[in-house]
Amino acid sequence: MKVGIIVDVEPGIHGGIATALRSLITALGKLDGPETYVLIVENQNQVDWLSPLAANQRFEMRPVSSGNPVRDVLRGVKGLANKALGRDGKVGWPQVPISDGWLESLGLDVLHQPTQGFIYCAIPTVYNPHDLQHLHYPQFFDLSDLTWRETIYRAACRTSHAIIVNSQWIKDDVVAQFGVSPDKVQIIPEAAPTQLLAEVTDEDKAATRAKYTLPERYIFYPNNTWPHKNHLRLFEAMAWLRDEKGLTVPLVSTGARHEPSREALDSRMRGLGLENQVQFLGFVSNEDLRAIYQMARCLVVPSLFEANSLPIFEAWAEGIPVASSNVTALPEQVGDAGLLFDPMDPHDMAGVIERLFTDDALCADLIEKGKVRLSDFDFLRTARANRATYRRAAGRRLDSEDAALLAHDWMRYPIRD
Repeated sequence: MKVGIIVDVEPGIHGGIATALRSLITALGKLDGPETYVLIVENQNQVDWLSPLAANQRFEMRPVSSGNPVRDVLRGVKGLANKALGRDGKVGWPQVPISDGWLESLGLDVLHQPTQGFIYCAIPTVYNPHDLQHLHYPQFFDLSDLTWRETIYRAACRTSHAIIVNSQWIKDDVVAQFGVSPDKVQIIPEAAPTQLLAEVTDEDKAATRAKYTLPERYIFYPNNTWPHKNHLRLFEAMAWLRDEKGLTVPLVSTGARHEPSREALDSRMRGLGLENQVQFLGFVSNEDLRAIYQMARCLVVPSLFEANSLPIFEAWAEGIPVASSNVTALPEQVGDAGLLFDPMDPHDMAGVIERLFTDDALCADLIEKGKVRLSDFDFLRTARANRATYRRAAGRRLDSEDAALLAHDWMRYPIRD
């Protein structure tokens, strides 16, 4: 079976989606079986990024074409969006891209579109919407982005042969919002990307601490500063701990600082007097990232909306405790291996941070539970479940292992020996 995977993301730009795709491609290359994979890329950056991952005979890389890939490979078709959406031909709806035949010429049995974008084609398609945040927090998106998401997601979910989501919460949301059959939506948790982390030594950690002038104790939040990541209320929790509890909790954060949220964050940070407690490091190397994790007191994830949090996996792998929002899919992911708080309530958030910052026994217990929970998100099991979904979408017969993987919700009900 020949599987196409569209790669239209890059590390350093697309955050967790790129990390999850890198993990999936690496794991697929380690599986036995007759499948071969075609990675469909748009630019040289993606070729350079993927080449080390796809350096075996199971993979080939196909740049879409020279010049402008959108012009070369895709053509907009008026009315397709309206057909998929069940709407009349109102002016202003964006066009859903449709293949001009080039994708079909690759001889694919199934096409995986894992990064939110969507191309309508004559090949059985597996699609990942990731989440429908735009329907719950439309204030975080401009009109063009809202319109694009509503059109593309709805068309993709209705016309794809299979949909992959990371949790029951997201599955329920997709079914409710788009009216698709629950049988079409497959829950496959993302893999913990621990196999992709670079090794670090004590000397590396000392060098990283000196490089970034890190404090001795700090909480860590590695995320781009999108509004739903909720840095503002985290700042308020830190200020409350300082002012009401006399507890100074430094924060270290990595990732991109996006406009216009950057200006709002800087203004709020100055207003709360947190300039000396908060460090934004930007993007860091894998080696530095792992060292920063290992030296942190705990991970805090105050996000308002998540389909899955890769930093939680990374924190468990690096042996630090986790505190997380109690909303959307996060409680499913965390299970009993972390503390939960209301992300809209800075006082509740502050109470959890205080416990982790001061209670060594609690931290030790959560670290052990994190190790157990991490094993539930096995690298190769996730890849096998994706492969089983490809086989089903292509009309292949499933073996007993495939059927068991697709029948079991192992996000909520772990498979353990």
